[in-house]
Amino acid sequence: MENLDWKNLPFGYQKTDYNVRCYYRNGSWGELEVSSSEYINIHMAATALHYGQEAFEGLKAYRGVDGKVRLFRWEENYERLKNSAQGVMMAEVTKEVFYNAVVKSVMLNERFIPPHGTGASLYIRPFLFGSGAEVGVAPAKEYMFVVFVTPVGPYFKEGFKPVRIAIERDTDRAAPLGTGNIKVGGNYAASLKAIVRVHKEGFGSPLYLDAVEKRYIDEIGAANFFGIKDNTYITPKSTSILPSITNKSIIELAEHIGLKVERRPIDVAELPTFEEAGACGTAAVISPIGEIYDSATDKSIFFTKDGNPGPISTKIYETLVGIQYGEVEDPFNWTEVIG
Repeated sequence: MENLDWKNLPFGYQKTDYNVRCYYRNGSWGELEVSSSEYINIHMAATALHYGQEAFEGLKAYRGVDGKVRLFRWEENYERLKNSAQGVMMAEVTKEVFYNAVVKSVMLNERFIPPHGTGASLYIRPFLFGSGAEVGVAPAKEYMFVVFVTPVGPYFKEGFKPVRIAIERDTDRAAPLGTGNIKVGGNYAASLKAIVRVHKEGFGSPLYLDAVEKRYIDEIGAANFFGIKDNTYITPKSTSILPSITNKSIIELAEHIGLKVERRPIDVAELPTFEEAGACGTAAVISPIGEIYDSATDKSIFFTKDGNPGPISTKIYETLVGIQYGEVEDPFNWTEVIG
């Protein structure tokens, strides 16, 4: 792909050659189908369009330092999609269908996997939706599972540089007993209003607080929050937070390098006490936070000391990315070579 500027790819959609599809009909999943079309024919009464029966995942394939293609913790993505399907009453994709569709999508589009050393990767988007027609509010009887891929750069345009974040108090991303802990489109629709507004104000993303007391940290846009102080990695505990596979990995990695770990409610008043803070997720990996602004006081209540990423965030980032690209030892067996 000589025409792609690998080192300056945005985090966005780039057309590739093929995608992979599979239908659930009459109680079972069919065979994988390969398509070169970017479009899907869908019934106008499909439950995905009317009742939100839709869920998706995000994972990446990496061109390693050895030239091999690696997936990172795909089984965790499968489990999360299964939980999402259960959450909105959809047929669960089997593990075999999920894995085979992901691998086929990656390898059919191998020429789009960015070269090692460019900082880019191949983003993989599996999604599941109700394709069957229903007019009454009820689960569909037919579902479609699709996997497409696209080469991407960093989620935040700053890359691994501190971003500015604004505390969001005017909207809620998800209710405590709602769908915040599963990866469904409605959560992201609910976040768009705040995201558009804070982008216009010059911030990278909103920081959502809990929907009940507006006191405890939930998520940062589409990523999990973490703070570091006293040699401890601290991340929120909440029923409305999506379980981030990146965050789960960082927790294990933090313990491995000698940090203490706390998963607990984090009061927004605690923010000024952190030595480092960041957002983590598949798209962003880790984005250090340089400033957190609170409109309630019209002041920023957290700053990095010198405007640079902190030493612990940097070590975690470099180790995690090193594992993903096969540059450092993988003591956790998180990666799988597929090509």
